Amino acid sequence: MVTPVAVVGASGRLGALVAAVVEELPDFDLVARLSSRDRAHEADGSVFAGARIVVDVTVPALSPAIVENALATGANVLVGTSGWSGERLGTLRASLEPRPEQGAFVVPNFSIGSVLGTHLATIAAPWFPSVEIVESHHAGKIDSPSGTAVRTAELIADARRDVGPVDAPHVDQRARGQQVASVPIHSLRLPGVKAVQDVVLSGPGETLTIRHDTGDDAAYLPGIRAALQAVGSMRGLTVGLGSVLGIG
Repeated sequence: MVTPVAVVGASGRLGALVAAVVEELPDFDLVARLSSRDRAHEADGSVFAGARIVVDVTVPALSPAIVENALATGANVLVGTSGWSGERLGTLRASLEPRPEQGAFVVPNFSIGSVLGTHLATIAAPWFPSVEIVESHHAGKIDSPSGTAVRTAELIADARRDVGPVDAPHVDQRARGQQVASVPIHSLRLPGVKAVQDVVLSGPGETLTIRHDTGDDAAYLPGIRAALQAVGSMRGLTVGLGSVLGIG
């Protein structure tokens, strides 16, 4: 059985990758390749052309409405858009409660290396009193901090529940970064950079840096394939690629 898929944001860099993966997989059929001109955040469900899986890789401001419109058609949704904070995830989880036969899969980063880097940071986090994140992306990335950095900070805080929040002195100073779950995040937007995240953990006399550096979009392809193959059978809300890779 071939599953019809709609990709919203297909004209973007990540959306084009997702569309290409859908077209290469024999069990999927790309029935709608949508851009911002199609106004999927406002349109009725017909814009998704009967898709059973809708992939949202757009921008944070539009993503929640697109996801809600897609769920209203009975589709399952794969979300690769940044900006899905804990509060937004809570709203989405509540939206899925009366829809027990549907699921949404929110993936902050499709890179397997990034997922592993975040997982390693959560293992190390309870052992170091100070943790900060520096994330660097291309100049065209419009949101900051990145969704990956936010998710990493949230998971670090969860891993430190027994030892408390990280030490972050002088957080009243803007140059100290934006705190997410007590973890300072510093965002760089630079030409010539694709995606880099450093988690810097520090204690008396030592520092541990966990770096993930994306050099080519090919890094995202295995994760996109895994997410597409998993989302159709999901129920409720699932967050993070690690959940289908057995990481974390």
